[in-house]
Amino acid sequence: MKKQLVVFLAFMLVFASVFTANPQKSQAASGDSIVAYAKKFEGTPYLFGGSTPAAFDCSGYILYVFKFFGISLPRTSETQFNVGTSVARDNLQAGDLIFFENTYKPGISHTGIYIGNGNFISAESSGVKISNLDTNPYWGPKYAGAKRVVGITTTPPTKPVAPTPTPPTSFSDVAAKHPAYEAIETLSTQKIISGFPDGSFQPETQVTRGQAATMINRVLKLRPRFPLTYSDVPATHAFAKDISAMSDAGILSGYEDGSFGMYDPLTKAQLAIILDRAFSMTTTASVLTKPPYLDVPVTYRAAEAIGALKKMDKTTVFQTSKFSIAANATRAQFSAALYSVAELR
Repeated sequence: MKKQLVVFLAFMLVFASVFTANPQKSQAASGDSIVAYAKKFEGTPYLFGGSTPAAFDCSGYILYVFKFFGISLPRTSETQFNVGTSVARDNLQAGDLIFFENTYKPGISHTGIYIGNGNFISAESSGVKISNLDTNPYWGPKYAGAKRVVGITTTPPTKPVAPTPTPPTSFSDVAAKHPAYEAIETLSTQKIISGFPDGSFQPETQVTRGQAATMINRVLKLRPRFPLTYSDVPATHAFAKDISAMSDAGILSGYEDGSFGMYDPLTKAQLAIILDRAFSMTTTASVLTKPPYLDVPVTYRAAEAIGALKKMDKTTVFQTSKFSIAANATRAQFSAALYSVAELR
């Protein structure tokens, strides 16, 4: 009985040792995991014929590392070169086997594991170490090829993400980050507003009443119905027909003294009023229920138009706490306002 018990225990010990000594099995070992495991033996001494962590030769080292992942390979570097799929040098990925020729003997005579960025790890005569395939004067000229072993999943190199190109700007003084950039570019492309001969836009320059009439009418395309009567607008002036058309439509009228004030600056309050007349902003936007700005009371005559402009603003130019009613409108502000309410395509 004791003899049978001893035999049984011995059998169980052998049975357990078989299973605990088995290498790690993986449906598909990743190239990165193979590299990580291979690096654990960096510094292990070299021994011709060695195939254990006590000492390795080149093919014995490869054999041991891949066996850990349940991948069987031939014993020598020459026969290992016959397995797997060939890989171009410029397509090497972590975990690929790379081979060298004419080292200690003619033909394939050394093998290593590619780890990325031109580096590989192998059991050299000085021990397991990392070398560079491209810069090492000994290994570089002896490179013979590479193989990707079945059972390894590789992660393709990440393609660098191209930076988002900065949009081209039409004007030297309007950067792409300017809040009115899109408005200015759109109006410029549609020939509603233009820049200056030096390539600038001058976004902070004031807009005149004559310019405002002309630019708005380039959107509306109205024709004058009556003869021009303003004392300060010659019939031959480039803005004459647009000013006349705006006046006839009741969008922008002149002064009591019979002049139009063609070169007078347009205030921001006037900007909101004439855009409301031209594009019916207050019927498009909701009725004003609270002051749109800290400095624009609900009772102000242009409060609803100003509130509608703020609500329809597509540029953030008018998303401020104060409106500055009496301030003169700039070219950038005019562009942002017209772009926001005119539904330009």
